[in-house]
Amino acid sequence: MTESIDERELNFNLRYRFDYLSKFLNFTQDDINLLNQFAVILLPRIPFVTDNVYRNILSFDITKQYFLIRNDGFEGHLTKNSAHLNIDSSQMIYRRERLSVYLRRILTQTEWTDSFLAFLSHVGKMHTDQLGSKSINIDYIHINALFSYIEHLLIDILWTHEDLDMKSKSSMSMAINKLFWIQNDFFTMHYLHKWQDDEQYEDISTKQMNHCCF
Repeated sequence: MTESIDERELNFNLRYRFDYLSKFLNFTQDDINLLNQFAVILLPRIPFVTDNVYRNILSFDITKQYFLIRNDGFEGHLTKNSAHLNIDSSQMIYRRERLSVYLRRILTQTEWTDSFLAFLSHVGKMHTDQLGSKSINIDYIHINALFSYIEHLLIDILWTHEDLDMKSKSSMSMAINKLFWIQNDFFTMHYLHKWQDDEQYEDISTKQMNHCCF
């Protein structure tokens, strides 16, 4: 039997959009539980992940340029010379901390509530110019590459972990993959059109978050 999908709801109702994606990807509470289990493995390795992510970002001038600009939320010393910018520069330490917070939240979330979906949407929106900040407007190609690279790092950590059987590793890998495709979609919808978030589902921390997570 063919299920009917309301295109308008798909583009204006975040929960409806997530439910559709979940059905299409077969993303269930079991996947969320697997992500929570993987968090136990990953949390001690997060500094390794963030260091590698930003070393890779700084190895290309086209992505490095975004970190020579003072972004909302960062108030420390800003290194403006590209030649002197490295992962130990103040703004990069700040970025590593922000990415750490993001990874902890998405992997330890036990229930994907409306407020959590609003958080995922807000993370995407803040990397465009839709929140009014001209210092954060990152071309989507770099976002897509970033998610691919982070997913690669996480899956590599998972598959080199010795205390899991092959079935568990395979299931967790699929859960990680689904997570990043859903988050990626919550980015692309803001690049494709003006998405209006429903503020009633945004918690205080989300409403106050006006600086990017990466």
